[in-house]
Amino acid sequence: MEKTTGMMQQLKPNWEFVSDTVMGGVSSGSVTEEIVGGCDATVLRGTVSLKNNGGFIQMAFDLHEGGTDVDVSAWDGIEMDVYGDGGTYDVRLRTAQLSRPWQSFRADFVGEPHWQKVRIPFSSLVPHRVDAAFDPNCLRRIGILAIGCERDAYVAVSNIGLYSAN
Repeated sequence: MEKTTGMMQQLKPNWEFVSDTVMGGVSSGSVTEEIVGGCDATVLRGTVSLKNNGGFIQMAFDLHEGGTDVDVSAWDGIEMDVYGDGGTYDVRLRTAQLSRPWQSFRADFVGEPHWQKVRIPFSSLVPHRVDAAFDPNCLRRIGILAIGCERDAYVAVSNIGLYSAN
């Protein structure tokens, strides 16, 4: 994590591409650095396929190299500048509470075809396949996914950070 700006702490992610091929799926895509609408951005693009029980492409990053915990309890949620294709995308957070790769805390957003600021309050996160509430004391990883339906996907992120509503 890097500089603090007012009520937002900017993150400097090292995004990586992950797809359903890790479990036998055939979705494909990439993560690239590009200029989108005049802004430097990280772009997730690809094709989501439901074949072979697949169905996702993702760009994700660990908050600390090696996946150690980060205490984000002083913040209210994730804020990002997003440019998309009009489709719905998931934000998935992983914490030290989770032991299985399919577990997460999640929320979704629509990637409008123009730059927009998206806020995901921690209070809006829904636990997936885990009986726990999101614990902001042990955040490890943040991911953005196109998931669940066959489609071509395109979403760009120019800034991502932690925000405080106060």
